[in-house]
Amino acid sequence: MNQDDNNTAASLFAKNAEVVQDGQVLTLRDRHDALAWNSALPCSGRIVSIHTRGQTATATFVLGDRQHSRCDGPGEKATAIFKVVRGKIVLWHQTTTNSPSGPTGPTI
Repeated sequence: MNQDDNNTAASLFAKNAEVVQDGQVLTLRDRHDALAWNSALPCSGRIVSIHTRGQTATATFVLGDRQHSRCDGPGEKATAIFKVVRGKIVLWHQTTTNSPSGPTGPTI
């Protein structure tokens, strides 16, 4: 995200990875979908905390502008839960920064 290297970022996602944002679930069916989704992210994110448990990591970021886009909330914090299986992200779930207890959407 911070390097605007959307191609490399897309390669981190598994086929049919799920993205949960604002109660909506998006399935990234293939690398093309993952590339499009990563390219559309308006903000970079500097990790300020990360907690792991098994295959799940919860990371909190401070948002900022990307090289080719202006962030809609620079300086704000955002939290995402990542589930990684066999080295690939299978779930990316944006959650509230105050209570990153785990995904509330579909389980994988």
